[in-house]
Formats: sequence, structure tokens, C-alpha cells
Amino acid sequence: MGTEYRLLRLFADGGWMMYPILLSSLVGLGVIFAKAWTLWHAHHGTRRLLESVKEAALAGRFDEALDIASTARGPAAAILVVGLRRIRSGTLAEGELEQAVSTTGAIELGFLERGLIVLATVANVAPLMGFLGTVAGMIIAFGAIEVAGDVEPALVAGGIKVALLTTAAGLMIAIPVNVAYNFFVNRIDQLIVDMEQGAQAVLNVAWDLDRRGVIRIRKRVRRKRA
Repeated sequence: MGTEYRLLRLFADGGWMMYPILLSSLVGLGVIFAKAWTLWHAHHGTRRLLESVKEAALAGRFDEALDIASTARGPAAAILVVGLRRIRSGTLAEGELEQAVSTTGAIELGFLERGLIVLATVANVAPLMGFLGTVAGMIIAFGAIEVAGDVEPALVAGGIKVALLTTAAGLMIAIPVNVAYNFFVNRIDQLIVDMEQGAQAVLNVAWDLDRRGVIRIRKRVRRKRA
């Protein structure tokens, strides 16, 4: 109870700037939890998925391979689904599969990066709001000196306390949010590797089935220039 009271007291002593700082912390915390959950599910079990889908597709069990990829989550699974549907049609134009996989990868990458701009904004704005609170606190302190016409510690203590509290609050938010942002960027880089592996697995399956005559990839007819 005492700790909660002291925290509330510090929050109140920080002045009005503590409210937007608190709001930014709630936004950042919500994005961090949502992003952590999304990226964990996106990466979970990718290697086993690639092996299972490749084995079923090479054996000609396209429906089974599609079922495995459709029930999985993540960008690699989405790429596999798109690629396997093209392969199951039996006839592909040259470059059609690569284009479909590339388009799906771009869409999935945009989904993975969603929310990062919010974290970057919070990490940049939170300390700025803290510094704004610092300026407000110093204005209060100098205003008290101006009214009193004398410099006394008791007069400026309130303004300096506001300045220090808002600065500390802004930095306490910016530091963990910045760490989370960098962690998520690194995690997304790993997922990009997963997508590249999924795309390569689809292309390898298509080329192997084309060599065996299971499917046919039509070559593009290049017109000769007159």
C-alpha cells in the first residue's frame, strides 16, 4: 500500500506532462505484447513445416501438402500455400510462380512490420515529452523566484522536482521500448529468412516435378527484334 501511494504521489508531483507520458507507455506496452505474440507464432515450427510440405509435395500428395501449409501460421506457410496452389494446377508459365511467391512475400513482410512505426514513435517522443516537462518545471521554478524576489531552495524545489520526474519518466519508457523495437527488427529479419526458405522450397519442388514430367512449366516465347 505504501509503495502504491508513493508512486501515485510521484505521478501527481510530476505535473500534467505525466499524463501524455503515461498514455505513450500504455500504447507502447500494448504494441509490444501484440507484436511479441504475433512474431512468436509466425516463426514457431517453420523448419518442420518446410520439411513436411516438401516431402508430401514431392510424393505427389498436393492436397496433403496444402492442408499442412494451410493449417500452419506465419509468412512461410502463406508462401507455401500460394506456391502449392500454382503447382497443383499442373501447368505454369515461366516466372509465374516466382511472381506469385514474391508478391505474397511482400504482403507478409508488410504485415510483420506493422506496429514498428508506433514503437519507434513512442521511443522518440517519450523522452521529448520528458524534456518538455523539464522545461515546464524550470519555468515554474523561475516563476516562483520572480514572485518571491529571492532565491530560496524551498521556492525552486517544486519546479526542479517536476523537471526531474518528467525526465525520468520519459527515459524509463523510451529505453525498454527502444530495446523491444530492436528485438522485433531482428526477429523480423529471421522471418525474412524463413520466407526465403519457403520460397526456395516451393521453387525446388516445382523444378523437380517439371523434370519428372508431373507438371509443365511453359517457357516464354521471346520475339526477335526486327
